[in-house]
Order: sequence, then C-alpha cells, then structure tokens
Amino acid sequence: MSTIDEIKSRIDIVDLVSEAGVKLRHAGKNYTGFCPFHENKHTPAFVVWPETGTWRCFGACNEGGDIFKFVMKKEGIDFKEALQKLAARAGVEVKEYQRETPQQKEAYDHLRKLLEDAVIFYRSHLLANKEILAYLREKRGLTDATIETFGLGYAPTGWDNALKHFTARGYSEQDLVEAGLLTVREGESTQVDTYTGIQTEHAGRNTPTRVYDRFRNRIMIPIRDEQGRMAGFGARIVDPNDIPKFLNSPETPVFSKGRLLYGLDRARRAIRAADQAVIVEGYLDVIALHQAGYENVVSPMGTALTEDQLRLLKRFTRRIVLALDPDLAGQKAVLRGLEAARSAMDKEGELAFDARGLLRNESRLQADLRVAAMPDDLDPDEIVARDKEEWARLITNAKPIVTHVMETLAAGQNLNDPKVKNQIAAQVLPLIEDLPNPLERDTYRQALARMLRVNESALTGAQAQGPRVRRTREKVRERGQEAGKVVVAVSSSKKVEEYVIGVLFQKPELLYRLDRLLQEYGLTPLDAQDFAYTDHKLLFGLIRESVEQYQTEHHKFVAQAVPESLAARAAELAREAVEAEKRDEKLLEELLRGVIKLRRQAAGENLSQLRFLQEEAHQAGDLRASSYMELALRHTRLLRELDAAYRKMTQKRLE
Repeated sequence: MSTIDEIKSRIDIVDLVSEAGVKLRHAGKNYTGFCPFHENKHTPAFVVWPETGTWRCFGACNEGGDIFKFVMKKEGIDFKEALQKLAARAGVEVKEYQRETPQQKEAYDHLRKLLEDAVIFYRSHLLANKEILAYLREKRGLTDATIETFGLGYAPTGWDNALKHFTARGYSEQDLVEAGLLTVREGESTQVDTYTGIQTEHAGRNTPTRVYDRFRNRIMIPIRDEQGRMAGFGARIVDPNDIPKFLNSPETPVFSKGRLLYGLDRARRAIRAADQAVIVEGYLDVIALHQAGYENVVSPMGTALTEDQLRLLKRFTRRIVLALDPDLAGQKAVLRGLEAARSAMDKEGELAFDARGLLRNESRLQADLRVAAMPDDLDPDEIVARDKEEWARLITNAKPIVTHVMETLAAGQNLNDPKVKNQIAAQVLPLIEDLPNPLERDTYRQALARMLRVNESALTGAQAQGPRVRRTREKVRERGQEAGKVVVAVSSSKKVEEYVIGVLFQKPELLYRLDRLLQEYGLTPLDAQDFAYTDHKLLFGLIRESVEQYQTEHHKFVAQAVPESLAARAAELAREAVEAEKRDEKLLEELLRGVIKLRRQAAGENLSQLRFLQEEAHQAGDLRASSYMELALRHTRLLRELDAAYRKMTQKRLE
C-alpha cells in the first residue's frame, strides 16, 4: 500500500468534513450538507461518498475530490502541505518527503544569486551594444528608465561568454547548468545533484563534458516570481533567421513556466487596485503597456495558459481579460480551441486559446474571464504606441468567451446559407451547454438564434446535427442493455484511474492520440477533472504538461517533474499498468474504454444525487430545483453520449 493510500485508509472523510464545520446528514449511502466553500446556503448541494472517500459540490463551486483536495481547498495549501497535515493526523510517517532542508534552501538561494549576477552580466553587454539599444528605444519605443526598471539585457554571440565569465568568478559549470545558463551536449549520461534533485547531462568517464551558453545573440528578459525573486530568463531573437523566436530557461527548482506569470511581481498592486488582470502574449507587450501606465498586465511563458496561472491571478482578482494577438483571434485559432486540439497549440510563442478549457476554468475558479481581440493586425505594444486611450477602450469592451467565439466564427461567413448556420451552431452550442448558470445559457442561446436568424427552438436540432453522435429513440432504449458492457479489466473506478495514469505515465505521447480518439467518438478530451483522486489529478497534470513542451522527452520530463511526495506512487502505478509488449493500438482501446467507464460511473453517481437534491429542493420550494434539473439533464445527455461512444467503439472493433 502506498503512503497516500495508507493515509486515506486511516482517515474517514465524513469525520474530516464534519470537523471542518460542515453539518452532514444521511442521504441513502451518502451524506449531504451545505458547501463550506461558497456563501449560498439555501440548499445542501455538498455531497460526500464514504465508500470512495470523495466529495463534490453541485452548487457554485462545481468542484470535488478526495480528502487531500478538501484540505487543500479549505485551508488554501498545496498538496505537499496537505500530505504532511493528513499524514500527521493519520499517524503515517512520510519518509520520502521532508520540508526544505537548510542545504536545499542554500542551494536555491545560490541559484537565485547566480541569476541576479546574470542580470548584471547581460545588462552590461546591452549597454555596450548600441545597435540593440537603438532597437529597443526606436523600434520598440522603450525608454531608458523602462529598460533599467525591467532589467533588460543582451546575451552576446559566441558559445562560452557566460561560461568564461561566471567560472572566472567562482561558479562551477554545474551551478550554471542548474541555473539554466548552460546547455550540456545532447546524448550524455545524467547526474542528479544532491541538493536540488536536478538531473543534468554529463559525458561518460572517458569523454570530456561539452557545455555551451544556452542564450546567444538574444535580448534577455529577467523573469521573477510573484515575490520578485529571480527565477529565470526569457530570450528574444535579434537575428530574424534564428529559431525559436523566444527561448525560456529550462525547468529548474526555481523556474516552472506553467506556474509563473511574467510581470506579476510588478503588476500585483495594480491588479488589486483595478480589480482586473489583463493577459497578453509577449514579454515586450507587458513592458510597453506598463510603460504606458497599464500596470495590471502580465504574460504567460509563451505556452498554453494553465489553471495554476489562473489560480495565481485569482489571489488578486476574479476579473481576467485575455488580450489575443491578431494572428490568434481568427477563426483558425477559435476552431483549434473548440476542438480542444492542444497539440496544435504547443509551439513556443503561441498563446493557446482553448475556449472550452477557459470556460471550465471560469466555472471552477468562479472567475469572470473575457476576451479582447486586437484590431488592425496590431500587437498590444503597437496599439498603445498608436493611441494610449485605445487600449483602455479595448479592455473595457472585452467580451465574454462565448460571445467572442460566436462573432469570430460568423465573421466573413454567409449567414444565409443553412449549412453555415448549422456549422456555427454545432461549434457554439457545446460551449453554451458548458456554462453552469441556466440564465447565461438561455441568454446565449437567444443571442445565437438572433445572430443566425433562426428560431431558438431550432438550435436543439442544430446541435444534434453537429459533430456529436446522432441518437435515435431505438438507440436510447438500447442504453440499458448496453450499459453493462462498458467494462475494463479492472474492478473499480479507483483501479481504472490507476490503470489510465499508469499507462500515460509510461507513454505520455499516447495522450494526444487518446484525445483525438475521444473526439472521434463525440467526447471531450481527457481532463484532470475525470479523476477523483488528488494524486491522480496531479500526476495527470504533469503528463499533460510533458506533452505540451518540446525540450525534453515526454516520459523523462514526467519522471523528473514528479515531486518527491508522489514519486513512490508514480512508480507503483507505472509498474502495475501495462506489459511492455502491448501495442499502442491496444493500449489506446483500453484507455478509451477506461475513460468511458470513469465518466459513466461518475455521471451515474452525480445523476442519482442530483435527483435526490432536486426532489428535496422541490419539496422545500427552493428555486434551485430548476438548476438541479438542468444539471440532471446534462448528466443524462452525457450518459447517452458515453453509451453511444461505447457502442460505436465495439462495432468498429468487430468490423
């Protein structure tokens, strides 16, 4: 038994939740109560399942998980702290994880000091290079004060400038590799640093180690965490023939691009004051906007916006505007987002716009997410240079995600063509269905009907004609007969979760193929919310992150990124998951079957509880009864889609 499972076996989730101040009462095999995470106390929408040790809120939170997720959300701590807290309560010793030791703290401080020295090194080269200074001043419109404030620098051409400079000042090559300033020649063996736990590449015993400067002939942009501590660098090309356009520091103990937002250290106060954060794509866009007085602007690290980054912003505001660059605001990007094809958006320098992903985050985080499209093929820094007030108007007029998608899809289309209407409706209606608020859903359906110039009642039919599986009455009746066939070679949802995570841990590259396969069967891509257990959610997040980066082999990335607290668990799941000789096609089929089972079991449990809550609210005259009915209908539709997908998969296999 793993440490995590042992802790779960010793702690009763009902006791844990009750001790947190939630008054629970029996509802069949389960317990219900008022959710402790939001203020609406009219109907007990918080449900605890003792058998699985999980919980879910069907109200405003729309979240759920196990004992770890409950403690993390209730006390605002991360998994590491929740593990320690619950291990102490359960009397379980967590040997593989300890708090940061003095040696580790010293190692991290040493890295940050080296990075601070690197800021000075690159800045001195910028001041000595009149051509690069002229580019920043004249073409980018930056003042000397702004250049100094943001610590901009320049990495000179050559392969060993940083290497010679810092080794001459007492730093070792290992220090420079761990800070991300040097790159080791590919194909060398790995060595793990005792203090930081970083794996770096080294040559064999008889082969000299080859290292060289990671950043060469690039504008250097220091990246700090929200507390202002140095974390790494972003580097922009000077020569237009160089690739990639932007190059970030590699993953280190102090730099994780999925958990950092550029400029947040300087934007925190402005975000709080404006009660709004604006997200742009480029580092230089952030700098130009701050210079113009718009200091509530931040940027991700050139990759898809993560939920960790949104949660980081949520500490300061719930109102977030995504300012898309013009090349991403067109129909192609919107369709990519709607089809959830993250694989098409993982290139360095592209800020992925996943409409459905943003809507899910909006619901989970209880945030207000909007989209502001940039006009006239201009970038944000070009807009503010043209007219400072225009930027303020664009942000003020930012539109909800669904409205932006509707208008973008309709732009340049012949809305008199019935097929065009059907195609647009098939793309937009799934987004509307994802909205948790029934009033918002009704409002957007009406807006879509007006835009397409059709009766609102016709939209239901349009959705059925879309990419999802069509269902007849006969097929609906078959659901009960086919339901029993939705099985995998494991006996419980927990075992299914372990199998899916174990396979993907070993072969992360299968994730994109699984996502595409799910789409072919009319289902949404695999998501962390498909897993009930926090350790599985966290491991899936690493797997997803591994395939959204390109610098490291996927499995190696996951193995290196797994925190100490989950290392033993990950190894256990990987060992039990799959025999090495199985072909990918067979694995994909088993993964698909497992995902369908997970979703079907979760939807069935949720539907049963929602019907109970609906009946209870109806008897009490609670207006939320209609909301529960909407949720129940959504889960019923999901069950039908899952059954249709399974039948289609079975038929395809027989053929």
